[in-house]
Amino acid sequence: MKKLILTVLFFLLTIYRVQAKEVSIVVNGYKISGTLEIPESGKPVDVVLVIAGSGPTDRDGNSILLPGKNNSLKMLADTLYENGIASLRYDKRGIGANEKVNESDLTFDMYINDAVEWIKFLRKDKRFSKIIIAGHSEGSLIGMIAARLGNADMFISLCGAGQPAFALIEEQLINNKLPQQLLNDCRSVMDSLRQGVTVKNVDPALAMLFRQSVQPYLISWFRYDPVKELAKLSIPVLIVEGTTDIQVSVKDAELLAGADKNSKLVIIENMNHILKEVPALDRIKNIQSYSEPDLALSKKLCESIVEFIKQ
Repeated sequence: MKKLILTVLFFLLTIYRVQAKEVSIVVNGYKISGTLEIPESGKPVDVVLVIAGSGPTDRDGNSILLPGKNNSLKMLADTLYENGIASLRYDKRGIGANEKVNESDLTFDMYINDAVEWIKFLRKDKRFSKIIIAGHSEGSLIGMIAARLGNADMFISLCGAGQPAFALIEEQLINNKLPQQLLNDCRSVMDSLRQGVTVKNVDPALAMLFRQSVQPYLISWFRYDPVKELAKLSIPVLIVEGTTDIQVSVKDAELLAGADKNSKLVIIENMNHILKEVPALDRIKNIQSYSEPDLALSKKLCESIVEFIKQ
């Protein structure tokens, strides 16, 4: 019996042996690196383009602003592979293995265009059948726009905002009990940026959010409304949110679902922003999970994604 089990395991590993390799594309002279994982198969397989969230978050879901790693997006790729689905996850401009860039030169539209170029890269590869975009956090908005422009086959929003970035930022500041005067200053700065006008004199306490070098990016980001962008899609859509997400809320997911009546909405109890299960209302454990690489992804998340892709 033991010999039979070992034989079966060997057979399965032979069928789904991972072919993971470093790949890259060049967009307007800039090289962007990623990791392509392909389970062996005798026929073309579905492939998921995984787009990371905001800030210096790399292809694996880790940020240099936080201690340790959570490896959430790497775990997602592993889950896809285990279910016979290929994946490509990449570092956005200036992040991870890519060359550094001047922050003042970055715009949200560059990220969209880069994602579209990755879709083209995948479309040329005959080993792939359907192309699915899975955008996490800020990557959700990037992904839904790129999915339309690049003619992807399916779209998955993972903890994506359902309101424009300026509204989400304001909501997060209120939730974190920012003093009223600073909140008023934030609103004033964001009102100016929404009009396309940069602000020279920003309160030092708000420099992390509204420093001069990041304002061009914010101007380009503030132009997009996730609800309006999602409504433009005519492909199958899966929207996933967790009840213990301290960055984006269930309300956001419901807003997105309202934009596409044919979309599938999955709310996962006790799943947080990095797609892992943490106790409800335990903010300390929630934050600690961002630095725990051994904490598994939500089982329901994995099941929901695989089921959606294979429908």
